[in-house]
Amino acid sequence: MQSRFDIAIIGGGAAGTLAAIQCLRQAREPVRIALFEPAPRLAEGVAYATDRPEHLLNVPTGRMSALPGSPADFLDWLALRDGHRDTAREALARSYAPRREYAHYLRDRLEQARAGSVATLDVVPQRIDALARDGDVWRLSWNDGQARARRVLLAVGNAPRPLPLRGSGALTRPRLVDAWDYAGVAAIGPEADVCIVGTGLSMVDAVLTLEANGHRGRIHLLSRHALLPLAHEPVHQVDDQLDVDGLKVLGVRARLRQLRRQARDAAARGLPWQAVMERLRPHVQALWRSMPTIEQRRFLRHAVRHWDIHRHRIAPAVRDVLQDLRDSGRLHVHRARLDMATAGQRCVQLTARTHDQRILALDVDHVVNATGVEMRVQAMRSALLVQLLGDGLAGPGAHGIGVATDASGRLVDASGHAQDALRVIGSLRIGEAWESIAVPELRVQAEAIAGDWLGDGAHASP
Repeated sequence: MQSRFDIAIIGGGAAGTLAAIQCLRQAREPVRIALFEPAPRLAEGVAYATDRPEHLLNVPTGRMSALPGSPADFLDWLALRDGHRDTAREALARSYAPRREYAHYLRDRLEQARAGSVATLDVVPQRIDALARDGDVWRLSWNDGQARARRVLLAVGNAPRPLPLRGSGALTRPRLVDAWDYAGVAAIGPEADVCIVGTGLSMVDAVLTLEANGHRGRIHLLSRHALLPLAHEPVHQVDDQLDVDGLKVLGVRARLRQLRRQARDAAARGLPWQAVMERLRPHVQALWRSMPTIEQRRFLRHAVRHWDIHRHRIAPAVRDVLQDLRDSGRLHVHRARLDMATAGQRCVQLTARTHDQRILALDVDHVVNATGVEMRVQAMRSALLVQLLGDGLAGPGAHGIGVATDASGRLVDASGHAQDALRVIGSLRIGEAWESIAVPELRVQAEAIAGDWLGDGAHASP
């Protein structure tokens, strides 16, 4: 059976759901929208699929609205649902809600937009494997069906990065567990010794689950830099004295020096360094785009991990859990590059090389892959992306990360042509935009794409 749509959104995680909400809200004619997502529940993807209460949002409730024009929308939704009084609203705004609540919120807002729209939304439980031009429309294919659409939005979400070591192919579940496999991490026994490879936000989730389950074994954290995410300040503050435009003419090293000076100056005025980062927050994409290619490469080689731990922060309460585990001797942080894994009958033997070239050997019961998001599109193991690259409909993004797009999210084909009817939202835009994974960017991208497409009065194809 074949169907025709005006807009097809491929992927129903947070990005795809935000896009569907905006298309429904902005439609002024009875357009037909399709949302293709094989998972049983929308709005989850990787980030919000967890049902673990200890997995918190990394941004306070008061700043997580899905709607650019209503900055307190998530706060309003949560306060109404839980019956918070006005006197408790300020505390709720500063709190960090469980991530699973955000998926409920997005689904609720999607249904609200659906009920109030002149457009129609069909949720199709299929994974799109191929996309091809068919006259003036796009043909979308899956294992036993096809559909056609005038415009297509790629919202395929994040893919896990494979474990970078020899011998990983011999490790199978439950010896090797992906940090995004929330049930697999929760199934690790309390006495087990665990090595978590990677020290970013995925690691935090795994440690929190182990701790919530009363874990008593040793937990080893291993990464090349051994840098853990830093925490938010309890009170949100912005340093309005930072000259953002002045940073745009500087190279990476000069920018970092200027930010360190600004952090010291802010401290002298009673502001935390986090206030400097909050001043930068709305300008990250412009700062990335202002750097020439050689400076972007320098950032990716030398500064990206330091940027990540300052930019992608955790709740203060989560920081306290990690610190307590380190103070008690149950959590050990190793700065080393993982080299080899050998699966024995009773444990996994890991070999790594430290930053000073010593050999580190660990015997553990489980290895958790928390190396984060795969940015190289060729390594994402997506049949659709492989097909788009192979057919020349897409090309790798800058520095080989994500796909090539322009500033409006139009997918750039192999000949350099930006395709208005084929757009991208979310992490695949990382090469062009850099900051393209968090809700503040996703909601703006969704609003802009829907506005571009529906502003000219899109209508159903005959």
